[in-house]
Amino acid sequence: MELRQLRYFSVVAQEQHLTRAAERLGIRATSLSQQIITLERELGTILFHRTPGGMVPTAAGRVLLPHAHRALEAAHAGVRAVQLASGGEQAWRVGVTPGAPFGVVASLRAGARQANLCDLPVSRQLELLQNGKLDAGLIVLPADTGRLEARTVSDVPLGVLVSSRHPLAGRDELGWDDLDGQDLLWFDRELAPCYHDAMLDAFRAAGWRPRRVHQGPPRRGLFVAELTHHQSLVAIRPRWDLAGDNLAWLPVPDAPRLRHALVWSPSHRAAERLAGLAAYLAAEAAPHAGEAPPHSRTPGRSG
Repeated sequence: MELRQLRYFSVVAQEQHLTRAAERLGIRATSLSQQIITLERELGTILFHRTPGGMVPTAAGRVLLPHAHRALEAAHAGVRAVQLASGGEQAWRVGVTPGAPFGVVASLRAGARQANLCDLPVSRQLELLQNGKLDAGLIVLPADTGRLEARTVSDVPLGVLVSSRHPLAGRDELGWDDLDGQDLLWFDRELAPCYHDAMLDAFRAAGWRPRRVHQGPPRRGLFVAELTHHQSLVAIRPRWDLAGDNLAWLPVPDAPRLRHALVWSPSHRAAERLAGLAAYLAAEAAPHAGEAPPHSRTPGRSG
């Protein structure tokens, strides 16, 4: 078993869709599929259920996932230790929450070219930041950041995302009372507990209490399959999640907002440079959140 295979497995488990995982990894989907099959053969078990909507981890896959994360983190820690021991310049390790806006991530790549970006849930990022194993994190707010520095870099309204066949799909705008009787497709609270709770509180304050809340990871392959299958199911997502002809995005009045922030420790040896990176993201990435990569200047800084 190779670290590369574990990384591939981890990304597929997070995306739950082979093509999108391959795009994130920068390899062909056929090559990624073969690597997953090779790993399954080595372990003697199936790690994913292959479905029309994507790839869902089996029980064995769910057991392997935390071990894969720890192995990959240990490998990163080893690289960092060698860099420090050899006196070489240390690349930043920056966490990125699932569902982060494309424009922000693209600007993060431009602003910190040598940074290693790691796909991590908010809860895990905060844990690693507190013990010094992560240099910075791109997280969704609100979050229990404690003594960490935080700079908002993206702030967009949420709306209602439904299947194009949903009875509400033909409307130009919705009121919260139009959602009465609808079920909400949400996500596992452990990924971002403060955001999870704050949004449910905001829905209730607006007058909507979902009939049921369906928990699941915030992965596009899963929620698209769920939305298109269930006619009484809605998701509350930013407009950038609208793609193709199978979904409709509808604004609602006084909608809660989705905010992302760059966070880091104020005692970090490069705290000033990280603050500069955050300012760059706020100025360059936020206006383009969810759109194509911004064609703008690249700052004279790197991680």
